[in-house]
Amino acid sequence: MITIEDIRNNPNFRLMIKKAHDYLTERGYTEHGFRHVTFVSRTTARILAELGYDKRTVELGAIAGYLHDIGNMFNRKYHGISGANIIYTELRQLGMPLDEICDITMAIANHEEEIGQPISPITAALIIADKSDAHRTRVHRKNSSDIHDRVNLAILDSHVEISRNTRSITLFIDFDQSSCEIMDYFAIYLKRMEMCKAAAAHLGCEFHLLINNLELLGIAEQRQAAGQN
Repeated sequence: MITIEDIRNNPNFRLMIKKAHDYLTERGYTEHGFRHVTFVSRTTARILAELGYDKRTVELGAIAGYLHDIGNMFNRKYHGISGANIIYTELRQLGMPLDEICDITMAIANHEEEIGQPISPITAALIIADKSDAHRTRVHRKNSSDIHDRVNLAILDSHVEISRNTRSITLFIDFDQSSCEIMDYFAIYLKRMEMCKAAAAHLGCEFHLLINNLELLGIAEQRQAAGQN
């Protein structure tokens, strides 16, 4: 069986990840290179593992996370679909079983908010992992006035916690409000956080967002549940 290590060591995939990163850097986007795809790969796998999915599903999630942004080497628009097509061909040539390729490419094609839907466990975990990677280390232009750069520079730390017992997935963010307003974060990430909420629901979980220990997403669900008890 093809493993995440096989994928990480494949020179073709490494080249395509670099080309995608170079294209986005030239366009002024935040980092989408090996740091980002490694984070997304590991977080996707961790979400699936901690929620009790089998080892092969966890492995396929790690592969999908590592390869999810390759389509950016063509264009940012609909990069999930173009990336899924590339990955389909490459994995077929490597001899991966077709059903596993379908699981991986379905997740890649659906990870972006424009057209994506959390229609499988791997897809849902990939969406949450990808959208949770906001951090100052992703910014190339330290003095930029671009809102994406300013918001990411203000994020001192971010991490995802998963509770199988309470069926909850929580994104914790440490945000420097002296350099940027939290509302700027929502100007960029509100739709992405709503997508994470839908993804968590597909996994049978609630999604919570805490910024500086203040819960900003998930409160309504808690109040509704309390009213029903």
